[in-house]
Amino acid sequence: MLVSEAAGAVLTRLGATTVFGVVGSGNFHVTNALIANGARFVAARHEGGAACMADGWARATGEVGLLSVHQGPGLTNAMTGITEAAKSRTPLLVLAADVAGAAVRSNFRIDVATLATSVGAQADRLHSPGSAVADVVRAYRTAQGQRRTVVLAMPLDVQAARCDAPVIAPSPPVLPCPPSREAVTELAGALTAARRPVFVAGRGARVANAGAGLQRLADACGALLATSAAAKGLFRGNPWDLDVSGGFATPLAAELIGAADLIVGWGCSLNMWTMRHGRLIGPGTTVAQVDDEVSAIGAHRPVDLAVLGDVAQTCRAVLAELAGRTTGGYRSAELRERIGREGRWRDVRYADEGTGGADGNETGTDSTGPGGGNSGAGGDSRARIDPRTLTIALDDLLPEERMVAVDSGNFMGYPSMFLSVPDASAFCFTQAYQSIGLGLASAIGAALAQPGRLPVAALGDGGALMGISELETVVRLGLAMVIVVYDDEAYGAEVHHFGPDRHPLDTVKFPPADIAAIGRGFGCAGVTVRGLADLAPVREWLAGPRDRPLVIDAKVTSASGSWWLEEAFRGH
Repeated sequence: MLVSEAAGAVLTRLGATTVFGVVGSGNFHVTNALIANGARFVAARHEGGAACMADGWARATGEVGLLSVHQGPGLTNAMTGITEAAKSRTPLLVLAADVAGAAVRSNFRIDVATLATSVGAQADRLHSPGSAVADVVRAYRTAQGQRRTVVLAMPLDVQAARCDAPVIAPSPPVLPCPPSREAVTELAGALTAARRPVFVAGRGARVANAGAGLQRLADACGALLATSAAAKGLFRGNPWDLDVSGGFATPLAAELIGAADLIVGWGCSLNMWTMRHGRLIGPGTTVAQVDDEVSAIGAHRPVDLAVLGDVAQTCRAVLAELAGRTTGGYRSAELRERIGREGRWRDVRYADEGTGGADGNETGTDSTGPGGGNSGAGGDSRARIDPRTLTIALDDLLPEERMVAVDSGNFMGYPSMFLSVPDASAFCFTQAYQSIGLGLASAIGAALAQPGRLPVAALGDGGALMGISELETVVRLGLAMVIVVYDDEAYGAEVHHFGPDRHPLDTVKFPPADIAAIGRGFGCAGVTVRGLADLAPVREWLAGPRDRPLVIDAKVTSASGSWWLEEAFRGH
């Protein structure tokens, strides 16, 4: 058979079920081979969108995502999404068509390997017709076993050559890395001695499905629980859950984590975002880090106790070591009550900055929920809703079974902290590269991965308009998706970064855009929200039949930067 046919057969036998992409001449045959062998093909409107869809799908399923792109511009168009996936350690295989080796003057010729490695992806290649099957298997298993993003260059002359029918040699299972006995004993001793231990779980804990085990270990030693943003929802429902650590941490979470005498990072890099540039670590705090990659331990800050090992295995081993020991711990009845009372951002009182009425005066009052602030736009095109009030109201309206994907930008803290998710797999946080414009496409991939949940894409107006072409994909696929656009008519991060120093801001501010009307033009339902009364159509849409996507153009206040922005700008 042709190498392109063999590649499609091999990938489906290895477990590939869904492939995203934009088809050109270079990837036409291999994409059709995947379809012929039972894979579902999801066509995007831009390769960058296809890459983000594959990334979001892989995050939500835990399986290897598949992306198919044309040679040259097909790959370069996809590179921002590929970079996000690579920096997030998403298991993703990119089938990147490439020119024939002899086509030295082809317009499409680029250095695929250098491009891939420059963004942190693993480069691989179909080297010859005779090695092609082994090359495909190696690339897929690298993505799967090492949780890497792999760019597989597929030269056109190799694709068009003939090869023997594929035979896939069995591969021994990749076993998780067990921790050393000495490291387990040392960590158990630290937990026994601690009086205020805090666990911070990251992407590694999520990937290892260690949430339940970490909760049992925390119960045994009296630890409080927190996560990085990438693992939000891992401890959902636990009374000792502080939610996200770092710039998104509630005042109570920051207080309790900052007072810890032992912080254990479980599959968590403990980077500047998660630890607020180290300010959440007290001067006498012992820091431990558990990770299955030696290069990750101490990469962002020195640690006192390093444990090389799989998070789930280490957790079980430490729990067994603690059996029969007397431990102290952070917990008390009073603290549990306080976490229940102050543990969520919606419980933190704020001065609602919503504006209403023709005079544009602030009408917000001190509020703990959507009852404060302006209740409706009243036809005033200058009225704005406080993004906190908006997001709390949406959190109450949306069903519990939801999938939330968040784009990057000044707005991103509001959906990240005020919208709850049922578990960690329901939160798609594409922030490793901090590019705007990825959120809508990521939400599509996540929605296809978990069709039983209502997909919610939370976007800024800049990112929404950057990735707007994929609204057609949402409509074409028949996804009942809620797309919330936090519309401040600007690149808000830059406004609040440079505005206080009185720099001119004309380059980052824009005239009003009717994003709801743009959504309707694509075939969505569209509503403009300037106050709480304007959410009535959202209630109606949620009540059914949800026969088309819903775009919410939320005209939000922007008098001041979001609270997380100060943390972000410390690193700029």
